[in-house]
Amino acid sequence: MTATLTTIKPDVDEVAASRVRRGRRRRIVIGILGVLVVAAFVASLMFGKTFYPPSDIVRVILGENVSGATFTVGRLRLPRAVLAVVAGICFGLGGITFQTMLRNPLASPDIIGISAGASAAAAFGIIVLGLGSTQVSIFAIVAGLGVALLIYALSYRGGVAGTRLILIGIGIAAMLDSVTSYLLSTAAAWDLQETMRWLTGSLNGATWGATVPVIVALAILGPVLLGQTRNLSMIQLGDDAAQALGVRVERTRIVAIVAAVGLIAFATAAAGPIAFVAFLAGPIAARIVGQGTSLFVPAALVGALLVLVADFVGQYAFGTRYPVGVVTGALGAPYLVYLIIRSNRGGGSL
Repeated sequence: MTATLTTIKPDVDEVAASRVRRGRRRRIVIGILGVLVVAAFVASLMFGKTFYPPSDIVRVILGENVSGATFTVGRLRLPRAVLAVVAGICFGLGGITFQTMLRNPLASPDIIGISAGASAAAAFGIIVLGLGSTQVSIFAIVAGLGVALLIYALSYRGGVAGTRLILIGIGIAAMLDSVTSYLLSTAAAWDLQETMRWLTGSLNGATWGATVPVIVALAILGPVLLGQTRNLSMIQLGDDAAQALGVRVERTRIVAIVAAVGLIAFATAAAGPIAFVAFLAGPIAARIVGQGTSLFVPAALVGALLVLVADFVGQYAFGTRYPVGVVTGALGAPYLVYLIIRSNRGGGSL
């Protein structure tokens, strides 16, 4: 008996020490990511066709009138950079929520049809209904929520299996993409340009009017989602185990889905479906933070950093300016192929 207790105590101590190390690593990574996001944000305000020093940036933010900088920084660069940060956070949080809840890296709004629903609704609103930008945004938000609930309902059979939801979502996404393609084929030239700009995912023409609703949505839905992180971590152990630990599984899923889809929908309504940010943020966060700890805050920061850097690269790294969605799509598509190949070689399933 004494030998058994002696054996158990070092194991308990090792588990506690490992938990401390993981927590320390997580805090360090969050700090580094925060610094990188701030640096990328400041760089996006300073650099462009015209360089403005940090002193001018601070004066503009404080409301002073600085020749040239007041318009360029205050009216063009600042709302664009703020939208990049909040949209990236929304995409990152939305993506990691589905990936955690369904225990599958493919369970991202990009893959399972939520972004496709918002995109199809926006195309229909612009091309068929002739809606304005605000109305299109509202239409896309409602459609994103509706598609998410439809996928959940179709995949529910005494519970929600991750693989079943993903496959149903992929099927619905394919149908919605075909609807979008048909609408584009019938669009007039003046509607086609606006629709393609929206579908690509772009921060061009970002305004405070488009940015403020995303900030409000993040301020309301972000804490709701973060409040479910412990329950979502328990669900990763399996529904039966989570219920045994006191988690109300279906209630947690519904709250998490509504909050995550709300964030994705508002970000998509403002910036378009910026490809693969929701898909990439969680796996990148997992790689640098490690398993066994909450990935929600790191994924949010990775999402913000991805959008900021991709937008800056799209504007200034090439001879032609590219929308941010083109750059993130170029990054995300190879990673998706890599993920599928790695899973097949390991004998796993998606």
